[in-house]
Amino acid sequence: MEGSSKRNTACYGKTEKEKDLFHVIHKVPCGDGPYVKAKHAQLVHKDPETAIVWFWKAINAGDRVDSALKDMAVVMKQVDRAEEAIEAIRSFRSRCSKQAQESLDNVLIDLYKKCGKVEEQIDLLKRKLRLIYQGEAFNGKPTKTARSHGKKFQVSVKQETSRLLGNLGWAYMQKSNFLAAEVVYQKAQMIDPDANKACNLGLCLIKQSRYDEARLVLQNVLEGKLPGSEDFKSRKRAEELLMEVETRQPLPELTEILGFDLDDDDFVKGLEKMMSEWAPSRSKRLPIFEQISSFRDRIAC
Repeated sequence: MEGSSKRNTACYGKTEKEKDLFHVIHKVPCGDGPYVKAKHAQLVHKDPETAIVWFWKAINAGDRVDSALKDMAVVMKQVDRAEEAIEAIRSFRSRCSKQAQESLDNVLIDLYKKCGKVEEQIDLLKRKLRLIYQGEAFNGKPTKTARSHGKKFQVSVKQETSRLLGNLGWAYMQKSNFLAAEVVYQKAQMIDPDANKACNLGLCLIKQSRYDEARLVLQNVLEGKLPGSEDFKSRKRAEELLMEVETRQPLPELTEILGFDLDDDDFVKGLEKMMSEWAPSRSKRLPIFEQISSFRDRIAC
């Protein structure tokens, strides 16, 4: 740790102008506290394990706890310590401000995805959607400032809702619950459509053997009718999915196989009688439809 402490003095002995330029270039804060040392280890020296040690020191010392906990969890995820990061957030988020809770939830969603904790991911996404419905998201404001790749931008409640629905749809797909995923993606596309979610919706429809519907959704991407359609990855994926649709030929009509006219009442009745003899009578309404019916009623958006 002594060597790390020496390295953290990289900008000492320089003029004030040189110090300011150093902080701008490396995007590190000024000062000499544990949080600043953690950011130096993370961003300047590219030493994630040392950064984690200093982030822990910052949390225990009460030094910029909001940022220290979130940044530490992100670094832990990068070095395959996602399970530890989840426990850290659960244990120490009570020390963070109310304003930091939403960012911590977003980090948790990524960590759950990394660890394959699908149920936890679904529960958290539903809770965040419920907060939006209740008007409690963004601390009651219509927009929030987000950051990506060092750049700040504004996100609206509408965009956030669509993003969360997209994540929820993807989580349902991991459980092979394609009907629930379809419902969620359809809602997300109504709110804020884009090509990536359209491809996921198309896949949901393919998994349910609804090829004509899937074809229409995917053609919207290839025809440039959706935001993000110009993205190479989205177009390539749409092309691959559409090719999958085209290679799946529908089964021949039952009339072609049996040589009977299905409009013949006697044949239909005989077929129904035969089926009833093969298997005991049971409800045609499968449990999944009960599940999705309640899901449609509960979803708050």
